[in-house]
Amino acid sequence: MTARQGPYDSAYSWARLGVSLAVAAVASVGMWSVVLVLPHVQAEFGVGRGDVSLAYVATMIGYGAGNLLIGRAVDRVGITWALVAAAAALTLGYVLAGLAGSVASFALAQGLLVGTGAAAGFGPLMADISHWFRRRRGIAVAIAASGNYLAGAIWPLVLRPWLETGDWRGAYFFVAVVCAIAIVPLAMLLRRRMPPEQMAAGAGPQAGPVRSIDVGPRALTLVLALAGVACCVAMSMPQVHIVAYCVDLGYGAVAGAEMLALMLGAGVASRLAFGLLADRIGGVLTLLIGSALQGTALALYLPFDGLAALYVVSLLFGLSQGGIVPAYAIIVREYLPAEEAGARIGFVIMATIAGMALGGWMSGAIFDATGSYGMAFLNGILWNALNIVIVLVLLGRTRKPRVVAA
Repeated sequence: MTARQGPYDSAYSWARLGVSLAVAAVASVGMWSVVLVLPHVQAEFGVGRGDVSLAYVATMIGYGAGNLLIGRAVDRVGITWALVAAAAALTLGYVLAGLAGSVASFALAQGLLVGTGAAAGFGPLMADISHWFRRRRGIAVAIAASGNYLAGAIWPLVLRPWLETGDWRGAYFFVAVVCAIAIVPLAMLLRRRMPPEQMAAGAGPQAGPVRSIDVGPRALTLVLALAGVACCVAMSMPQVHIVAYCVDLGYGAVAGAEMLALMLGAGVASRLAFGLLADRIGGVLTLLIGSALQGTALALYLPFDGLAALYVVSLLFGLSQGGIVPAYAIIVREYLPAEEAGARIGFVIMATIAGMALGGWMSGAIFDATGSYGMAFLNGILWNALNIVIVLVLLGRTRKPRVVAA
């Protein structure tokens, strides 16, 4: 790949984005594979659903921490060597998890290696690709972030032959091979690094009328992290519990799985649409619109619990929420130092993952206490309202628009 049109929004930039999307679609298997094999792992080891679910919790902890740690590494050594290390972690993690003799060792491999390695396919890639775009930064970050949802749609089909026979260990060994032979060569195509002086020149909002924000870098990072926790507590309610909700309503697990797939597929379209929107109005307003739409869609689960209605509401929920998390990365690149993008985006993404984990647990605890998901949906709506309040405060701290040349 060669750069002939300058460093930003060039042919090289788009080619680099294509490679990044491919890496994300492979590496992000680490976030979804544990969900696919949990029933088989539970059956083999003869443990309870709560015990085996600890492997999912461990994966999410590793995934959140990995976004921060690998993001910092990207700032120092670039994305290529960070991805090589992630590929090694994924390969070793899947081998060790596939050889696990207990749920504890399975969860340990998932958290320390698989979850951490998979994180390289999300926040760190968004941070890296944001340096190569300015005018189209929003859609570029959104496309890179879509690899996470693409993995959730593709890998269940790829692993279906092993899952249908219950051979979860064989599936894990296969994934280990794919991670080893796919990620490293793709990472080598991303060796070129943006020169520091050009990185600094490309910082800030895109061309056109933009705003500056009257919040210090550290404070803004912390506020975005709090907003990320709030929105993802709300987001987790349908994503984590839709299958169980459908089982409780008598529609079965298959219907719930189809609704989850519908959410993720719609989420890809949502990320692309919101990325285009961010290029026009900026990250803060995009986040506000996405959060408002997510809260509205979440509220629709309360009055509508028919089978057909749940499919429609799940589609609407996916279309509303997909662009929220990438908006945080866009805001970081608009208002915070470019040379710290990996660490700051990683920190905020880690907070969103913590919100997903917290929300998934809270919804289950509320269900155990009340016997239904009604209050859990209300809890999600309240957390979503908190996110909206935070974003409105940020919007109120922005200064008058000024024109920036392309």
